[in-house]
Amino acid sequence: MASTVTTEPSGNPAAPSRPGYGQLLRTRGAWTFLLPGFAARQPFAMLTISIVLLVRHTTGSYGAAGAAAAATGVSMALFAPYSGRLADRHGQRAVLVPGVLVHTLSGLALTALALAHAPLWALFAAAVPTGASVPQIGPMVRARWGVRLQDSPLLPTAAAFESVTDELTFVVGPLLATALCTTVAPAAGLVTEAALTLAGGLLFAARKSTQPQVAGTAHARVRHASALRVAGVRVLIAAFLGIGSVFGGMQVSLAAFTESIGEPGLNGVLYGTFAAGNMLSGVVCGTLAWKAAPHRRLLVGYAALALTASALWTSHSVLVLAGLGLLVGMCIAPALITGYTLVESLVPAGARTEAFTWLTGAVALGQAAAVTVAGQLEDRLWGGAGFLVPMAGTVLALVTLLALRSRLATRPRNRTVARGVGHRVPVTVD
Repeated sequence: MASTVTTEPSGNPAAPSRPGYGQLLRTRGAWTFLLPGFAARQPFAMLTISIVLLVRHTTGSYGAAGAAAAATGVSMALFAPYSGRLADRHGQRAVLVPGVLVHTLSGLALTALALAHAPLWALFAAAVPTGASVPQIGPMVRARWGVRLQDSPLLPTAAAFESVTDELTFVVGPLLATALCTTVAPAAGLVTEAALTLAGGLLFAARKSTQPQVAGTAHARVRHASALRVAGVRVLIAAFLGIGSVFGGMQVSLAAFTESIGEPGLNGVLYGTFAAGNMLSGVVCGTLAWKAAPHRRLLVGYAALALTASALWTSHSVLVLAGLGLLVGMCIAPALITGYTLVESLVPAGARTEAFTWLTGAVALGQAAAVTVAGQLEDRLWGGAGFLVPMAGTVLALVTLLALRSRLATRPRNRTVARGVGHRVPVTVD
């Protein structure tokens, strides 16, 4: 792996330093997009669980609730990459502002239809635009880090930091949504999600100075090439589909489990424990100086994820389920972080926002499929059958990773150094 060269303002090489969160957060301009970015991505963690709890309340069926949530997830997965490509071409603000407005209105429409006991097809009709317009804040923040850091050794640390931030939202979001839906009103979760999306999204969009510059026409060919044409991205999509199956399977199965024991309020606590494991391991990953190649780390981490996820269906008590959920969460963060890190080396800069949204969309699609299947299993089979979904999803994804692992190996990139900044030579997309 080529080393990164940095220079002092005087032109002398800077003293090497160990990448860390403190150094990352001292990056010029970072806080101007981190704080609004955190506020804007919070609703994403509330959306699925809010739909599940509301529709389950109005219909009495986990299958219907899972199907409505799945419609949202599928539409997000299909439209997110297109949103990312538009952001690469026209700028993040041009895509984000109308998306936030559409998402808020369609989310409120979905809430009203559910409370009116509308038929399932009507819920689907509202769920599709709700999912399609989900603001892709995480990929946009990652793209801003890429611009700020370029070839810096802090890039893996930034990937870890973003994973920690994502998981912090998945600790707070489900707890907040569950508390609102169970103690205030069944619709309170979705209404709050819509309000936070509107406020946070517009605030993030206002930070124009930190968004990636739109490339000029001289680089149009590279900029317009789809990230999906990169073979490694397609392999990572399979891996992230498996991760999505864990999120979706856990959401439905934990809700069903806590209701079966008469403690629905524990749903947010158990899911928060799962997300806390993810967040804690993400913090640790960001402080380590890895020697193994990223694609090898991904294989090892994913094998651990498949192993722990395969044990979920055997748990029959709150304590055992909390412990297993913590372990599963601890295995997810390394896989996510490594996957996002690989994007930086596999994909040209002009297509990275799109690449990040493909991965985010893959998680959403895997989650949508898992929510649907897990809901049907919980309705038709025994309690806890929904936990079979994370096992199946991660095992299938691991098999795919092992078979296509050569596609993830990164190639050295020729670089020149001028004025202390490394410049990538444009790379042809496979």
